[in-house]
Amino acid sequence: MFENLNPFAIFKIDLDSGGIKIGNININLYKIMIIALKIFIIILVMYAAVKIGNSIIDKLVKKHIDSKFFVDSKRSKTAGELLKSLLRYGVYFIGIIGILNLTDLFGNISITFASIGGVAIGLGAQSIIKDVINGFFIIFENQFSVGDYIDIDSKSGTVESIELRVTKIRDFNGDLHIIPNGLITKVTNHSRGAITINIDICIDYSQKTDKVIDVLNKACDKFSETSKDIVEKPKVFGIIGFLPNGMNIRVSGKVKTSTQAQNGNKLRKFIKDELDESNIVITSNVKEIIIREEKNE
Repeated sequence: MFENLNPFAIFKIDLDSGGIKIGNININLYKIMIIALKIFIIILVMYAAVKIGNSIIDKLVKKHIDSKFFVDSKRSKTAGELLKSLLRYGVYFIGIIGILNLTDLFGNISITFASIGGVAIGLGAQSIIKDVINGFFIIFENQFSVGDYIDIDSKSGTVESIELRVTKIRDFNGDLHIIPNGLITKVTNHSRGAITINIDICIDYSQKTDKVIDVLNKACDKFSETSKDIVEKPKVFGIIGFLPNGMNIRVSGKVKTSTQAQNGNKLRKFIKDELDESNIVITSNVKEIIIREEKNE
């Protein structure tokens, strides 16, 4: 045995037993290596279990969506994301318990860390329980599903996943917002039922109103023949206002959820092309201000 020259003799190394003694604490280096290997194996098994489990869940969800008894793909995807979340937390919990069971190597140190961990878990448990309970209510009440476009407070985007603790939504800029379920108090769901598209066109006062309405309805008919997303065929709603440069005429219709942007753009193109063919003038909603400069002779 080799001992350092410390007069208090608090640090000792025993090469025969492969141990280190610091004060009254004995640490076995060989045992540490064995436990480290076991921890590595546990982490590897956890990783494999999550990967394999997620793959199985994805296959089950796809099989359900493709089945002839399938009703709602969004509900199936939401259930799949929840199952993945349950699997992940379950595997992590079992893995952490297994790792903690190996920490008797350090004796009193492990008890101390366990006590500190217990206090930390107790302090964080309130928010975690709140998140989980609120997450179950979100799913049980079907407030929103994966793929829905929603507003949560000041955040807007498409729901990517609903998990036990958090909901993930991605906005049009590609930013991913991760929101704890316990903080979700007000939700606006834009993906339930048919979505109304309104298109306002400002027409010059010199144009005949009846002719303009006929041309716009003709554009709506052509658009309806090309779109499969129509719930209620678009048509001229009427004149909704008189502006300095022209009259505002609204075209209104309903389409399937999450398709309003592309269908709105497509309908605008049909309207513009039809108006051009009929030589109907579209004016600007912006009031023109003409300033004349008087020259003094």
